[in-house]
Amino acid sequence: MDQKKIDRINELARKSKTPEGLTAAEQAERQALRQEYIQAFRANLKQQLDATVIVEPDGTRRKLAPKAGQKPKS
Repeated sequence: MDQKKIDRINELARKSKTPEGLTAAEQAERQALRQEYIQAFRANLKQQLDATVIVEPDGTRRKLAPKAGQKPKS
C-alpha cells in the first residue's frame, strides 16, 4: 500500500472526529481503504514469517511451521 493511501486513511480518521463527521461516501471509502491496508499488512507479515528460519543449537536451520492443529491460511 502506498503512502498516499495511508495518508488518506489518516485524513478520514481525523475528519471523523470533527463535529461534521464523514459523509456516507467517505465512510465507504474509509472502509475500503482499511480493508486494503489489512490485506497488505497480512500479506507482508506472512511473507516475513515464510522467510523466517530457526537455528537449532547444533546449527541446523528449519523453517517455521504452523502451530499444531492450525491450518495454514492461503
